Amino acid sequence: MHNQVMMNKEIYIDLLQKMIALPSYSGKEEKTAKLLATYFSDKGYLVNRFYNNVWVFNYYFDAQKPTLLLCSHHDTVQEKGYSIDPFHPLVEQGKLHGLGSNDAGASVVSLIATFDHFYFANKMKYNLCLLLSAEEEIGGEKGIRAISPLLPTIDLAIIGEPTKMDVAIAERGLMVLDCQTTGVSGHAAHSNTVNPIYLALDDLNWLASYRFPKVSDLLGEVKMSVTIIAAGSQHNVVPDKCCFTVDVRSNGCYTNEEILAIIQAHLKSEVTPRSTRLSASQIAATHPFVELCEKNGAKTFGSTTLSDQALLTCPSVKMGVGDSMRSHTANEYIELQEIEDGIDRYVTILDGYLLAE
Repeated sequence: MHNQVMMNKEIYIDLLQKMIALPSYSGKEEKTAKLLATYFSDKGYLVNRFYNNVWVFNYYFDAQKPTLLLCSHHDTVQEKGYSIDPFHPLVEQGKLHGLGSNDAGASVVSLIATFDHFYFANKMKYNLCLLLSAEEEIGGEKGIRAISPLLPTIDLAIIGEPTKMDVAIAERGLMVLDCQTTGVSGHAAHSNTVNPIYLALDDLNWLASYRFPKVSDLLGEVKMSVTIIAAGSQHNVVPDKCCFTVDVRSNGCYTNEEILAIIQAHLKSEVTPRSTRLSASQIAATHPFVELCEKNGAKTFGSTTLSDQALLTCPSVKMGVGDSMRSHTANEYIELQEIEDGIDRYVTILDGYLLAE
């Protein structure tokens, strides 16, 4: 195995700086998609692009071999609370600041470096596919879901998200529920009204207190959080409806459909899921790739945050450069050493997984 990857890592740090300088809000990633596609084409790779998703395959791709997917996303959230220019890639005291530097630009360029390293390897047990996806932050229709049918069968996926290069072997799912309680509108001074706000209280109390019996060793309990509530617009009018939104994080012990059925059975409100497709995922702790990661110093854990992993049906892990606690925060940054160490760990682990006899 390699102890140190011999490559000019400054190339990848420079690429990340160029990415930061281009606004790439989720759904509007055209500029970074073009930048990344140009990077690959300049190297002579055959570039695939659909919407703002960009992907490439290793030189010796063999349809008879299984395929390992390296995947991260180049879109960002909207910046909030920045005291510096979010699109100025400022390097200061070993840290590169800028929107998307940590989530997930550092993983993007580290996976690119890893792919470059193995591009011409001709005795790999797996094919490599590197996918840099769009619309991950909003779970959009033009992201990974749009291109999944265009990819070969994926046998294992590594999702590049900030995990300090530890390995998430389980990830919570997500279901967003729109709920509505209906009453009878009327003047607040009259008694012939049915106040939907009061009717909603029982449902809100149930959501706050109910505990799903099945608990995951890695992900804990199913978590339900009421995050938005709205009713009425005038102080002297009882509204006819009360609407609230529930964020549900599944733990893999139940399908999203099972959780939805339990909630609907207990609430008086009308409950409508926006989607049930973002399922929890888990890979066996005894999977050879997971065991290899542990041998190389990575810790395993269950992740509470969502990623493109939720839209994959193949075995997958989440493993990337940076710290999840910095994601979606003002003045986001990545330490340059984190990128260099991340590249080394990716290559060392994949060297053992792809090339070992």
